[in-house]
Amino acid sequence: MLQWLKSLFGSSEAKVDWAKALKEGALLIDVRSQGEYLGGGAKKAINIPLDQLTTKIGRYSKDTPIIVYCRSGMRSQQAKRVLEQLGYQQVFNAGGVRNVIKQIG
Repeated sequence: MLQWLKSLFGSSEAKVDWAKALKEGALLIDVRSQGEYLGGGAKKAINIPLDQLTTKIGRYSKDTPIIVYCRSGMRSQQAKRVLEQLGYQQVFNAGGVRNVIKQIG
């Protein structure tokens, strides 16, 4: 399925159309703290803070494409590495919340 996303958007995460990926079934995860999340974020995102990711991600299939974001892109990069170590193969870092809101709403 990773090839599916790459075929749609190319291999560079910077070029991915996040809104289109969501329409095609990707999961959008905001890895900021709950307080940051409540302060505003992308409408279609679920909140799983980075420090809770390993305990809460198990309910989602490892075949699901996952897009992660945070405030600046640092925590989402860490989240991407954690998810890949857990066996999730279709993980994409969308970077910071402003970029995600601009593209997705």
